[in-house]
Amino acid sequence: MRVMMQPARLANPSVRRHYEDTIQRPVDLNLHSHILGSDLDVLLTVYPSATAPMWGMTPGKKNVNVAKYNKLRPGDYVFFYGQKRLYLGGLVTHTFQNSALARQLWGADEDGQTWEYMYALDDLRGCDISIEEVRECVAALGSNFFVQNPYVAEGEDAENLIDLAHVDIGDVPTTSRAADPDLVSESIPFSGDLERDVSRASRREQAKLKRILLPGTTGECALCGRTFERRLLVAAHIKKRAACSEQERRDLGNVAMLNCILGCDALYEHGYVTVAPGGEIRISSAALNGPSISDHVDHHLKGRTTTWWNKAREKYFAWHRGHTYRGDLPT
Repeated sequence: MRVMMQPARLANPSVRRHYEDTIQRPVDLNLHSHILGSDLDVLLTVYPSATAPMWGMTPGKKNVNVAKYNKLRPGDYVFFYGQKRLYLGGLVTHTFQNSALARQLWGADEDGQTWEYMYALDDLRGCDISIEEVRECVAALGSNFFVQNPYVAEGEDAENLIDLAHVDIGDVPTTSRAADPDLVSESIPFSGDLERDVSRASRREQAKLKRILLPGTTGECALCGRTFERRLLVAAHIKKRAACSEQERRDLGNVAMLNCILGCDALYEHGYVTVAPGGEIRISSAALNGPSISDHVDHHLKGRTTTWWNKAREKYFAWHRGHTYRGDLPT
């Protein structure tokens, strides 16, 4: 798996136009069917609505970008970067070179190059991750690194970036298993560790955390406000535990909240809902696209303000809003 950081500063007028034309307003595949060729059928398998968010890269001087682009495969992840922050993420579903389509969508740059090294994206989500956080989790980057050109992280560095943004990389729909040599046959056994050891200290921490949050036999879900018996509530970290400092992990009275396992915990964990300053429950537009999610949201979360929010917990909720929440596309 690879993660590419794509410079795309929205303060640049041409970048903003491209962003509005093919990210905010996905490309109509049928409108361009005459120049998509065989890629049209491939894309329609992933986008039955016949609209797809797309982006592209120019070859660059001396084709400097081509080798980076050629590393991308369906199932990889791309972050858009601008103003010293990662502000948008999306899963790569298909890569293809098409100069004619790129010219039709975006024209050409001042050197006459088109953004012909193209990729389609899925599950777009706004985020807010500073370049300082990026430097900390990618070993090869120095203290003065900024994303001035496309940067492709691989191996552990890619995994660290995915963890930083709390992305479920396995949710991506791919165009073809055969098109990606990294997607091995199911008959080949997986050789990595299937389980990670959970230390006794960690188990004690979790048990203590739940006792603090839930001293009795029943408790109230912080998000939906319903009362449940103990076994249907979990002590959920407001900020992902792996991202917490040791001091934050010890802040047991503030770093976690009680979530019910009948929907709220999963929706918060996967970023479909978050908590705004003041406690208002904020619902991602992504939650409204699926009937199973929107039903829970409509009945139990819409219009609610959680009493769990306070000033001491705001820094943890702020991290969730910037790193986990499936924020709407930046405008």
